[in-house]
Amino acid sequence: MEKIVKSDEEWRELLTPEQYRVTRKKGTERPFTGEFCHAHEPGLYGCVCCGLPLFDSRTKFESGTGWPSFTAPVEPDHVREERDTSYGMVRVEVLCNRCDAHLGHVFDDGPAPTGLRYCINSAALTKLE
Repeated sequence: MEKIVKSDEEWRELLTPEQYRVTRKKGTERPFTGEFCHAHEPGLYGCVCCGLPLFDSRTKFESGTGWPSFTAPVEPDHVREERDTSYGMVRVEVLCNRCDAHLGHVFDDGPAPTGLRYCINSAALTKLE
């Protein structure tokens, strides 16, 4: 997969201030405020920065956390996971593997079949289909 690299200025021109804050500065949107928090339409969700398909609505579930939650990415190599020790916590950050956008975090308290909860910011996603 070919990496997409842009300058900070280019990302600012392409994204809304909230999308930029979340994806490029590792921000988090307020719970229950994101466009896709309660969305149930079928289709794919992609990276708002580069359009890479990330999650399928068939793996989306209501976690009650206030953010869109999925049990698995569309393809394992479409996301990258990194250790995140910010704010005095130890978590696993989820990033787009093509453009390095911060998407959210993954936790091991999700439902079957994976037992994972990919807790993703709506501001990091775009509806592809």
